[in-house]
Parts: sequence; C-alpha cells; structure tokens
Amino acid sequence: MLKSSVDEQGAEEPFERLGKDERRVWINLAKVLLTLPGALESQLLRDADLTLLGYMILARLSVVPGENLRMSEIAEMANGSLPRISHAVARLEDRGWVTRKVCTGQGRRFTIATLTDAGRAHLAAASPAHVANVRRLVVDPLGDDFVRLGDAVERIVENLGLPTEVLKRPKA
Repeated sequence: MLKSSVDEQGAEEPFERLGKDERRVWINLAKVLLTLPGALESQLLRDADLTLLGYMILARLSVVPGENLRMSEIAEMANGSLPRISHAVARLEDRGWVTRKVCTGQGRRFTIATLTDAGRAHLAAASPAHVANVRRLVVDPLGDDFVRLGDAVERIVENLGLPTEVLKRPKA
C-alpha cells in the first residue's frame, strides 16, 4: 500500500507501508526488544544483585583469553558509550568482580578490565537462574522453532554489521 510522508521541505514523498504480516511480525519483535531486557534484568537484580549489562560484561570477560578486555571492546560488545560502560564496570569493580588498569601502548592510553576470582564465582552463581529464565522466556516457548529464530536473528545481526561469533569458554 503506497502512502506518502512529508519531507523536510514539506513535499510529499511516497513510501510503501508495511503489509499485514510484516506489521504483525515487526510489532511483536518490537515488543520483545522493549520488554525482554527488563524481564531478564529483574530476575538478575532479584537473585544476583546484578544488572543485565553487568551480567553480559562478566560473561564476556569469562570467555575471552586472559579474561580481560579494553573498555572500548566492552563498549562495542554492549553497543554502549564509553561513559556508560565505564560506569557499569566501576560498579562491578566496587564489588570486587573486576579490576581496571590504565595501560599505554602505541602512544595511546587505554583501560583494561579484568575478571577477578570473585567475579568468576559470582557469575557462576548467577548463571543457573539466568539461564533458566532465558529458557523459560525464549527457548522453551519456541520448541523446534528456536533454531530457525536463531538463523533469522543472525541475518539481522549481520545486516547491522555486528559480529555473529559465539565465544566458547576457554578450557581450564
């Protein structure tokens, strides 16, 4: 269905509206995007006193070699600004779950965040309930459709220019 919108100069420009199925899928996807993070975070806050961002930072640190990353790498992973990530990592550091160290290299200063033993233990304690919540909210309702959803979401991730790799936990 062709409709029109008004551009910056006030001229009408035709555009094609979403069809019935496109609109249904988009609206439901938007609902998931807006509500799922809160549902995941409320469980993490209640059971582990941890935000979803904090959990994701600890989880990411736990699967990279050396269990450390530059703050800019964490910001990229979380699609967050450096100030937001610095604030989140500072909260984790205050609890003893990560350390931060300012480093220099190639004429630049940068900060490295490293997972601590206490952070690793807290992540291990928080993970079973978090994973159960992910299963309850996302995996189980989809049944056999879960893998197809994964394939579709991966195409969206690629279209956004984001990496699709899944990091495996290093062998101890």
